[in-house]
Amino acid sequence: MAKEFGRADRVAQQIQREIAVILQREVKDPRVGMVTVSDVELTRDLQHAKIFVTFFLNEVDDIEAGVKVLNDASGYIRILMGKAMKLRVVPEIRFVYDKTLVEGMRISNLVTNTVRDDQLRRGESPDQNEEDRD
Repeated sequence: MAKEFGRADRVAQQIQREIAVILQREVKDPRVGMVTVSDVELTRDLQHAKIFVTFFLNEVDDIEAGVKVLNDASGYIRILMGKAMKLRVVPEIRFVYDKTLVEGMRISNLVTNTVRDDQLRRGESPDQNEEDRD
């Protein structure tokens, strides 16, 4: 029976957990603020990891500054990750802003607005369908 997840997938999950803890406890730079590790992409040879992060910030400049701070601190974060994990080679890490959450919310708002506009065009109250479902 084949393994459902390969070694790279398992190591990526562990890296995600470890980096989340490191960012929460060790990175004290105020430019980073509240950061969440949303995903980790790891090459098959386990040499390079792309760490996808989201911030609770709205300003593009603040987000870019946060990613820059994380990438500048990647050497330190990599050392801490190496101490926490038992790997022969600790992958090089690079932080990337994950736009999927923002894009998902934008698309959800577009769908909601389109449905509401369609209901208004047909003369229905947007709340009327909510009451019909109950």
